[in-house]
Amino acid sequence: MLCMENCAEFLEVLFACWAAGLCAVPVNARLHADEVAHIARDSGARLLLATPALAEGLAPLEGSVETLSAIVSTEGEGYAALLERGTPMRPVEGSPADRAWLFYTSGTTGKPKGAVLTHRNLLFMSHCYYADIDALDERDTCLHAGPLSHGAGLYAVPHLLRGGHQVVLPHFDVDVIGDALRHHTRVSMFAAPTMLTRLVHAPAVAAADLANLRTIFYGGGPMYVADLQRALGIFGPRLYQLYGQGESPMTITGLDQRMHANQAHPRWRERLGSCGVPRTGVCVKVVDDDDRELPSGEVGEIVTKSDCVMKGYWENPEATAEALRGGWLHTGDLGSFDDDGFLTLRDRSKDMIISGGSNIYPREIEEVLLRHPDLVEVSVVGRPHREWGEEVVAFVVARPGTEISVDALDRLCLDHIARFKRPRYYRFVGALPKNNYGKVLKTELRRRLSEEAVSA
Repeated sequence: MLCMENCAEFLEVLFACWAAGLCAVPVNARLHADEVAHIARDSGARLLLATPALAEGLAPLEGSVETLSAIVSTEGEGYAALLERGTPMRPVEGSPADRAWLFYTSGTTGKPKGAVLTHRNLLFMSHCYYADIDALDERDTCLHAGPLSHGAGLYAVPHLLRGGHQVVLPHFDVDVIGDALRHHTRVSMFAAPTMLTRLVHAPAVAAADLANLRTIFYGGGPMYVADLQRALGIFGPRLYQLYGQGESPMTITGLDQRMHANQAHPRWRERLGSCGVPRTGVCVKVVDDDDRELPSGEVGEIVTKSDCVMKGYWENPEATAEALRGGWLHTGDLGSFDDDGFLTLRDRSKDMIISGGSNIYPREIEEVLLRHPDLVEVSVVGRPHREWGEEVVAFVVARPGTEISVDALDRLCLDHIARFKRPRYYRFVGALPKNNYGKVLKTELRRRLSEEAVSA
């Protein structure tokens, strides 16, 4: 299990796991210790490797998670011992169907599920990179400014397989990225939309020498067309948009560099607002509630099938059967194709919020907030935010005659979930809107927020 802030050791441990015939379980370094403990128990992790600051906070897990035999800090004696030269060992021979990466992605219940990614999945993902994004060789550099436990780490693989260089930044920093571009050649990097937006609005980037920049591949959330046009004005034809999920890593549809730059096309702006066309070797359909394929223009659930689709959810046959019914991965996202085969995301059938490229599931936050004894009801929704994509807003109903402080709710969240999932605003209301079956109407709550934004 890898719980690390961005560092070179992450890739060192990841590749060592595969050479030893092991399955890696990378987790978001920003997760709360309780969340890490759940993933450790669910995956049956035997060893947890962490960067020093995280290792200290996670130390109690060694005694409370039954399967964990040790927690090793990357700067401790235990890690140094792992690097000591001993008897040379050949990589363990495996098969394409072997587990390689257990990618934990939360479900609508709020409990993370482990998507089992095989070596075949990661190899197909890499081949798709070469076919659709860029052909790579030893001259290329992959710059990692995003969390290695997610998209940035996944796209280290195609660069590794072709002998490319890996440059790992501790975190996203505009000035450091500019410095890296001055010192490395043929640089490509993954960016969540919020990262790309920050680059676009940074004066230093607009004035920088971008001769060494090859490609920015971005995805993981909504991208405003206006910001995309600004990005094209700065970076030129170096942008590739990808749409994927942890269950089909980085690989469902894509909008390539040429499509981004083709301003002469009569539907250029519409295409910028889409997520492109199916990737090489990937089947994508839009279906109705009975899994019947819909014609272009009609909105339905997006389903996909390819060698990039996960093997299933770790030890969760019910969720696997539901997600992979009929042999297709059901993404839970709603979208439509146009007559030219471009897919546009319309909504999410699940109530997931995407903020800063990170997936946030309302049910998880709601369950934590409802631990407060004076909280009767709560409903969490996302509100559009220009920089982060969306921000978390919680509508809360207090018990009559009581008062609940925002500080108390914040503390409750910070004690149980990662900081980035904490609501940015709390709206105290007398009641939540519901339908005849008693289900909270989150669409109504989003409408209220939208109307307030318009009138503000």
